Amino acid sequence: MNFICKVKILIVGIFTLILLSSCTNPFAPKFDDNIDNGGPPISDQTTIEGIFQNFQYAYTFNDTLIYGNLLSSDFTFTYRDYENGYDVNWGRDEEMRTTNGLFQNSQRLDLIWNNIVTSTIDSLDANIVRSFNLNITFNPTDVVRIDGRVNLSLKQDPESKKWQITRWLDESNF
Repeated sequence: MNFICKVKILIVGIFTLILLSSCTNPFAPKFDDNIDNGGPPISDQTTIEGIFQNFQYAYTFNDTLIYGNLLSSDFTFTYRDYENGYDVNWGRDEEMRTTNGLFQNSQRLDLIWNNIVTSTIDSLDANIVRSFNLNITFNPTDVVRIDGRVNLSLKQDPESKKWQITRWLDESNF
């Protein structure tokens, strides 16, 4: 092999190395540093906003473990039965069964928290009334839209500083 062939092979080899090292693999793109760093999707529940963040996460990902951590052992849910004209109450166990049924029977849950209507907070207790929009997709042709308000009573554990929901009064007109 003569000198000119060796130089050509060397030039082609160098060109190939430069070309390969400058390419980006479309199947392994680099990490996007510009993503929203508004915080982790799951909160440690030491803030009231963390309760709402975890609530939304639990509904989005059908996560009964996260949802169950939001509720205190003495939790009570209350809603108005408009057809019969009275309030219906149940405790934590029934709430977990009901929510699990919702998670299992829906294809998608889209919960959006809107503005806080009223807020009363002291060192260990809080009462928050907040509006929401909830879209429940059972299948593509069966979508239920609920707009309403939650009236939540919360307690903070003095040691762990975690908030939990003790009472949920549903103020939606569904």
